[in-house]
Amino acid sequence: MTAVRTLDPITTEIVRSAFSAAADEMNATLIRSAYTPIIYEMKDCSVALLDADHRVLGQSAGLPIFLGNLEICTRLTEEMYGREGWQPGDVWIMNDSYLTGTHLNDMTVFGPIFVDDELVGFAACRAHWLDVGAKDPGGPMDSTEIYQEGIRLGPMKVVDGGVQRRDVADLLGRNSRFSYPAVGDLGAQIACVRTGQRRLEAIIAKYGKETIDAARDEIFAQTERFERAAVAAIPDGVYRAEGSLDNDGNGTDPCWVRLTVEIRGDEMTIDLTETDDAKHGPVNCGEAQAISACRVAYKLLINPGNPPNGGAFRPLTVEVRRGSMLGAEEPYPCQWYFTPLGLLIDLVVKALADVLPDQAAGASYGDSMVIGITGIDHRNGRPWLDLEPTVGGWGAWRGSDGEDGLINNVNGSLKDLPIEVLETKFPMRMTEYAFRTDSGGAGRWRGGNGIVREYTIDCPEAQLFLWFERSVTPAWGLAGGGDATPPVVVVNPNTGHERRMLKASRVALVRGDVIRTMTGGGGGFGEPRERDPEDVRRDVRNRHVTPEAARDVYGVE
Repeated sequence: MTAVRTLDPITTEIVRSAFSAAADEMNATLIRSAYTPIIYEMKDCSVALLDADHRVLGQSAGLPIFLGNLEICTRLTEEMYGREGWQPGDVWIMNDSYLTGTHLNDMTVFGPIFVDDELVGFAACRAHWLDVGAKDPGGPMDSTEIYQEGIRLGPMKVVDGGVQRRDVADLLGRNSRFSYPAVGDLGAQIACVRTGQRRLEAIIAKYGKETIDAARDEIFAQTERFERAAVAAIPDGVYRAEGSLDNDGNGTDPCWVRLTVEIRGDEMTIDLTETDDAKHGPVNCGEAQAISACRVAYKLLINPGNPPNGGAFRPLTVEVRRGSMLGAEEPYPCQWYFTPLGLLIDLVVKALADVLPDQAAGASYGDSMVIGITGIDHRNGRPWLDLEPTVGGWGAWRGSDGEDGLINNVNGSLKDLPIEVLETKFPMRMTEYAFRTDSGGAGRWRGGNGIVREYTIDCPEAQLFLWFERSVTPAWGLAGGGDATPPVVVVNPNTGHERRMLKASRVALVRGDVIRTMTGGGGGFGEPRERDPEDVRRDVRNRHVTPEAARDVYGVE
């Protein structure tokens, strides 16, 4: 019988930090090498270092919606091609929505890591590609089937035995309206994987595989103990919540997300099976992303300060119904897969708010609120595309106001596009960027405000695409806190040609047209009349609250 090696705590912590540092270096390589602003400025990407059993060793700051999701790509590839399918020097790519759970723009690139001919782990990264050949630039707002959303790849080798496959790079470049940056971003992702391979090889060379394995097992075991203790502190029971999206982008009917959270001892089960069937519009997602969204909600409430790893989600079970909006199958469209997931995350928190009052927050503004503007740049004759999410308000919680002007919880560390970059790269101007006064829900702790972001077109012709959500079910408050103001988008405001819309495709624009986007705020927490009057007066001075709202809602002159 082989004795199990135990490590001292100092070595364990050194190895833990080494895993995290390796992931951070992978992320830095990707961002610094990328060709498109959506990656190098907005940081729409995520990376992970995995062990040989596809468990997370380290994951850098990135999009929370990919939490624990990159390993599904290596697992599925191994299921399809066998353990012997992994060979030194290989790098793979995939983006199939029904496998990865996300939309086709999110390309996942990954490769095995070998030491002395033994498979010891994987390096993986995911990044949003600006265009993957969908029927509309960047991705359609009104697709009705997956085939309209771009090139779809199951797992395939993009580097074979250390030699990059020119045929695959050519295929990907030919299927993008922006082929040069697409191939450049592919190279950045391959470099990211190579960085992860080198770093794990170096860690093992320094400490030895036996030590690394023992440290990993202890890290996973520690994390699991912490997680289970936190879940066990929640009263046993079944907790429910439901909410709806405005529509699926093609119809007018609401799309319902329904869930139950069951706590039994140190186990949590999130049941999504009563959610609506898959929709004909692009609000569906693959099962893998529904599980990731539940993991985000779980970490918002359970030890949020502990970085996730292979032991983090052992107390959590997620049940998804195949054929539902959160378990989509071919041919249902998935372009805006994250829309129901932002709602799902808020609903998990709402379901547990009464038993976790110190951890729960009011709902956030809810969606990524995407604007796309495209056309031909008259300055150089080249096609251009600005595709960006828009920040909004987060919900307040006991002890703190919600954050103003922050990206939604699906996207985490994603950045908005700087005005200087936007005006340099694209033929338009940003004529206003400000907080949206009174958009956050009132409360003893105020919900965060949304923002106003106004664009003016400077080229002869362009087209507008919009995906703004949560107008019918805006961010709700908790414990007596008020609901937030929903989003609004106005084209050519305060003119005889004013038009209001939230979801739109191929809206014709000309030079001088103005698009004014206004995102929603976050829900409030606690009774508004209990808010400290000095806080209300400071809000008025900072233009977060109008004098009228201070008087009528908060009772402060």
